[in-house]
Amino acid sequence: WSSLAVGGSVNATRLQYGQHWMIGGTAFVDANFTWRYGIEGETNWEVLRQVENTHATTYLVGPRFQMAGLGQNAQWRPYVKFLAGDGYFNFPYHYAWGNYFVMAPGAGIDYRVNSRVRLRLLDAEYQYWPTFTYGSMTNLSVSAGVRYRIR
Repeated sequence: WSSLAVGGSVNATRLQYGQHWMIGGTAFVDANFTWRYGIEGETNWEVLRQVENTHATTYLVGPRFQMAGLGQNAQWRPYVKFLAGDGYFNFPYHYAWGNYFVMAPGAGIDYRVNSRVRLRLLDAEYQYWPTFTYGSMTNLSVSAGVRYRIR
């Protein structure tokens, strides 16, 4: 690996089911083959602001493409990604739950503080749950946090 980084962020997700915003956390790992191409894995927990115990969790992984840096010393690093994986959904009052296939194209921008730390200023995903119980579901998720390069 060219580099390996871990991070965490606070996120807000607009669930189509129930049409409300939920707050949660994200943990992610970025493994880069080169400075431009890599893989990202992330887990999102949407647990705050639940309505009748309705919540969602996603476990996603996929390719990530980092664009050339912007600004003096390339401090601004935009990227795009396409993640896919499992989405766990808990229905109201714990009456039922399910695991579903999720696809999530996204983009964001990091700000380089130093050689190891970057602030994840914005990460946005459009989550598509094509096999959801009541027909396909789409959610919008945005987050901000910090990223630490291990190697």
